[in-house]
Amino acid sequence: MNSLSLEQKLAQYHEFFAIEHQFSVNIMPIDITENNSFDQFTASIPMPFKLSTDMSTIDQSALRSLQNLGNSASQLVSFLNQQSQKIDLLIGYILSQQDEVQHRYQGLEFGGGGIKFNNDKAFSTGQLIEVKIFLLENNCAIYCYGEVIEVEPTNDQFTHKITFHFIREEDREILVRTSLLEQSKQLQKLAKLRNQENKK
Repeated sequence: MNSLSLEQKLAQYHEFFAIEHQFSVNIMPIDITENNSFDQFTASIPMPFKLSTDMSTIDQSALRSLQNLGNSASQLVSFLNQQSQKIDLLIGYILSQQDEVQHRYQGLEFGGGGIKFNNDKAFSTGQLIEVKIFLLENNCAIYCYGEVIEVEPTNDQFTHKITFHFIREEDREILVRTSLLEQSKQLQKLAKLRNQENKK
C-alpha cells in the first residue's frame, strides 16, 4: 500500500483528464500483502489484456512512421487500416470473453487517474480491487489494480471513485488517448445536434 493520504489520492485522480462515458467494468476485491510488488502485478496480467495493449502500441508506432511518407502513403495506410480492423475484431472477441457477468458493473467515467462506477452495495474506502476496464468500441481493454477513494450514495446505488494502485504506464497512456478520442466523438455529436436544431 502506498502511504499517500486520501486527499493526495483524490488529487492524483484529478491530475488527469477524465470523461463521462458508459462502459463495462469488472471489479473484484483483492487482498494485497505488504510484499506485493509491481513486478508481481505485471506477471499476473491475463494474456488477452497484454495483447490488447501491445496491439495498440504497435498501431501508434506504425502510424507515426507512415506520417513521414507523405501523400504516397495513402494506399498503404488504407491497406494497413483494413488489416488492423480484422485484428481488432479478433482481439475484441477474445477480450469480450474476459468480461465476467458476475463481476460486471456500470462504469461512468474513466481517465488516466482512475474510474468511477456504480454498484448497489458500497465497497469500503481503502479497499483494493482488481479492475478490468472494457472500452471495446475503442478496441481498448485494461487490467489494473485500483483503490476505492470515495463512495457516494446516488438514488438506490453507490458511486465509487477508484484511483489506480498498480497500472502499467502504457495502459495509462492508452486510457488518456481513449478519453481524448471519446471527448472528440462527443463534441462532434453535440455539433451535429446543434446543426440539426439550427436547420429547424
